[in-house]
Amino acid sequence: MGAPGKIRRFAGAEGGLAAVEFAFLLPVMITMFFGVVELSMAINCRSAVTNVASTAADLTAQSRTISTSDMSNVFNAASAILYPYDTSPAKITVSSVIYDTATKSLTAGKVAWSCAWNGTARNPNDTVTLPSGLMTANGSVIVAEITYSYSSPTTKIITGPMAMANTFYAKPRRVAQITGPSSCP
Repeated sequence: MGAPGKIRRFAGAEGGLAAVEFAFLLPVMITMFFGVVELSMAINCRSAVTNVASTAADLTAQSRTISTSDMSNVFNAASAILYPYDTSPAKITVSSVIYDTATKSLTAGKVAWSCAWNGTARNPNDTVTLPSGLMTANGSVIVAEITYSYSSPTTKIITGPMAMANTFYAKPRRVAQITGPSSCP
């Protein structure tokens, strides 16, 4: 059999074609699998971060006065929402922003009290800019802020930390201004 016959026979052979195609597609399929898994985990964590902010503001806004143990319970509940993600990179701040009688602004207020978990609380009397429509004369707004540095557990596609943050605003339900804790947990 001459060279042209061997070439025709090689060109017509299909015995290992499926294995070769699979070998070419396998890395792409694995990359897509890890990408989908990591992206869905990151989206789930982002949802939990949003829920932490809304829960912390909501729990605080239900009180007339909030004690140190109440504030500790708010932070514990908020951090439980992040499960199964690592809570150590979470920084949660809950502040009461009151109407500023000096400026009479409805888009800014002064911090009456602030407590933080794994972070730094706002200073009393700091000015905080608010979305319009939240502040009322002689009223207040509870501001819950969270920052979270998400790191993928597999680090195959998402290799570095992703910064996630959310701010949630809530109006006190029972009083115009919630009395803060004597000290923060």
